[in-house]
Amino acid sequence: RFIDIRCKAVEEGGSGPTKPLPKSAEAVVIGGGSLGCQTVYHLAKMGMTNVVLLERDRLTAGTTWHTAGLLWQLRPSDVEVELLAHTRQVISHDLEQETGLETGWIQNGGLFIASNKQRLDEYKRLMSLGKVYGIESHVLSPAETKDLYPLMNVDDLYGTLYVPKDGTMDPAGTCTTLSRAATARGATVIENCPVTGIQVSTDDMGVKRVKAVETLHGTIQTPVVVNCAGVWAAKLGEMAGVKVPLVAMHHAYVVTERIEGIQNMPNVRDHDASVYLRLQGDALSVGGYEQNPVFWDKVSDKFAFSLFDLDWDVFMQHIEGAINRVPALEQTGIKSTVCGPESFTADHKPLMGEAPEVRGFFLGCGFNSAGMMLGGGCGRELAHWIIHGRPEKDMYGYDIRRFHHSLTDNNKWIRERSHESYAKNYSVVFPFDEPLASRNMRTDPFHKVLTEQGCVFQERHGWERPGWFNQDGAAPVLDYDWYGAYDISKNQNYKYNELLGKEYTFDYPPHHHVIKNECLTCRHGVSVFNMSYFGKFYLTGPDAKKAADWLFSADVNKIPGSTVYTCMLNKRGGSEADLTVSRLEAGAANLPLAPEGDAYYLAIGGGVAEHNWNHIKTVLQDEGLNCQLTDYSEDMGMISIQGPKSREVLQEILDTDLSNEAFPFSTHKVCNAVRAMRLSFVGELGWELHIPKDSCLPVYQAVMAAGAKHSIINAGYRAIDSLSIEKGYRHWHADLRPDDTPLEAGLAFTCKMKSTIPFLGRASLEKQKAEGLRRRIVCFTIDEKVPMFGLEAIFRNGVPVGHLRRSDYGFFIDKQIGYGYIRNPDGGVVNADFIKSGKFTLERMGVVYEAKPHLKSPFDPSNNRVKGIYPDNYHNVYKANAQ
Repeated sequence: RFIDIRCKAVEEGGSGPTKPLPKSAEAVVIGGGSLGCQTVYHLAKMGMTNVVLLERDRLTAGTTWHTAGLLWQLRPSDVEVELLAHTRQVISHDLEQETGLETGWIQNGGLFIASNKQRLDEYKRLMSLGKVYGIESHVLSPAETKDLYPLMNVDDLYGTLYVPKDGTMDPAGTCTTLSRAATARGATVIENCPVTGIQVSTDDMGVKRVKAVETLHGTIQTPVVVNCAGVWAAKLGEMAGVKVPLVAMHHAYVVTERIEGIQNMPNVRDHDASVYLRLQGDALSVGGYEQNPVFWDKVSDKFAFSLFDLDWDVFMQHIEGAINRVPALEQTGIKSTVCGPESFTADHKPLMGEAPEVRGFFLGCGFNSAGMMLGGGCGRELAHWIIHGRPEKDMYGYDIRRFHHSLTDNNKWIRERSHESYAKNYSVVFPFDEPLASRNMRTDPFHKVLTEQGCVFQERHGWERPGWFNQDGAAPVLDYDWYGAYDISKNQNYKYNELLGKEYTFDYPPHHHVIKNECLTCRHGVSVFNMSYFGKFYLTGPDAKKAADWLFSADVNKIPGSTVYTCMLNKRGGSEADLTVSRLEAGAANLPLAPEGDAYYLAIGGGVAEHNWNHIKTVLQDEGLNCQLTDYSEDMGMISIQGPKSREVLQEILDTDLSNEAFPFSTHKVCNAVRAMRLSFVGELGWELHIPKDSCLPVYQAVMAAGAKHSIINAGYRAIDSLSIEKGYRHWHADLRPDDTPLEAGLAFTCKMKSTIPFLGRASLEKQKAEGLRRRIVCFTIDEKVPMFGLEAIFRNGVPVGHLRRSDYGFFIDKQIGYGYIRNPDGGVVNADFIKSGKFTLERMGVVYEAKPHLKSPFDPSNNRVKGIYPDNYHNVYKANAQ
């Protein structure tokens, strides 16, 4: 197959472009692989017909031509399941209907191999999620697996997951058909036309925008460039001053000679052996992911339909795994080896969306050898992004803006994290895993003192934030050891890694009781949370008030000293962010910024701060508003003191009256050179202290000293996860995403709908409100003490209506809690009666549990605790119980 493709390309190859270049285009897609062809096809299908695809050689010449072309329908992500479903629909049905041409799709099924209980549990999780999307799958015993695949060794199997409608795609056939379908709709596909430059202009507001694409054969004026250049994407980015954080690695498979009896067998993924077996007629392709991949550091522009020599020392581990699974391979020859370049990223997710540096420069690259599989879904989302400004689905996990700008040109971070993601590609996806590569990139002033107190840190896009506090001493994160690859010594007696290893379970972790203590101390006494990783932005300037009205769904223009919880929406009413906005008094002293005129302080979850920053900047640019957005995230720390005893602790160290009357909920004051905000993300009486960097440790030490007699403790984000779900507070990108509106998410109170003030997304919300909600979030509790993590299927009267987005244990109510969005299977409105009248169950790993739906949080639904209203004898009862 590959010899045929390469020979055909050489025969067809020419010195000049295959078509004349137009003078202008609405968009120019660069790169004729899977993503480029899918993107131009979907752009044309959505009505953008004056679109050009430029390929420097022939279609698929870079990395697509040699890809294995496997398509698995089930992944541990609802969005990815939807993306894969669209690819399958395009490849197996739509293209043939539109063109009359076959794409080469083969539906031979997929088989996931489990050698242990944890692996099979992971597959059972996928099976339950698949039921929500109508994806057929079956858990098979070793004997049933042998019946399905007689050549397989099942002696060491725990079980398998069989997905009958998985299959195999043909890269050449698919891309050829896509280009013909796009051309038929008016798009122009030009081969043999290398791009030599990207022209960028600067507008009157100082914003950089794409202007034109330069080639050896002419220049195309265009406002939009789409970088689908695969391993060459970083070089293309450099032409426009855009950072593209990916690395190129050798990725290989071998094709065997004929194997008797292998015909029509399903494709196999044996994750524990880190190997896949793809059916190729009457032979197999064998490949996988190793811990010592070969980097391709000197990416060549002349590399078309080319391959590397296979490094057998690296590859032999896959052969051994394959022979163990299909013993007939030991007596089978190797017909050909395929070792080509693939691009890999820091989190093994693609890079998509509009680049923060240049408006109109879009990314569709870094697909970690899954470009064929994800191409259809991602091509459609990218086309929607280009035409409408945002994708339809929640693509934050792929959005280039998920990475902080300080990391995207940090070669150490890109290289180490990409290596780890590659090496762990086939590892079980556990809910609380953390990376070991490139840690401690961004630390706050409390990092050292909390490490000494046993803090087990989590990593969120460079930041180290507290996860939970180990009772057995410090567990610092060490320098990356590359898992012992490349002759690098592995870290010995690595306590942090050992603690992570204990989390590798789908049960409650061994330190469940530690997190319980952090939670209940907050509920009954007082805990301190280091939340310094939060994004801390100031919005100022002549148009700041106008910008605040338009950007924020809530009315934040209350009296100075107010702090408001709000969302930021897109045009479709989807939630791009949730945050708090404080309206400032002018000239507040002793802070990093003393504003003049209208000024607002924005506090945003640190993991998504870059996304928020870029959303705000984009909206300001689109509206032509004269504002300044200033980032003080690194210059300030933030600790949150929460619990019934928090007022008593803070009253000792803050020179201001903290009573309900003097300092009500949702207000802030500057005192003792800190900005104190009466807020809670855990549902208790409490304050956040926003502190200039140099004052962080003295303030923390004062809080801990004052809190000692109240048995104050440190607590981390694992406790916040539990406490917040118990209270019913949302986590952005878990139970609140860009494809969820505030009305669906139970956050109508954050929208100034009763006012006449226009805001971004308002028209869509008004329309949705008038028509009634077709989906909405519901809280569920179950009586059994069974851990859930999200993705569990929700059934109403035995019919799947959705899945959990987020789940955690609520220690105060002593129940497992889950939140998920449900739909009416009939397409009707989802109202309170629909929820109350149904019998709900949750399916976890194939086991069904009765679930109780709640329209309000089962914990403190009247919000008394955040108002500081506790039962009169509350503290005495707690003390007695504790003793």
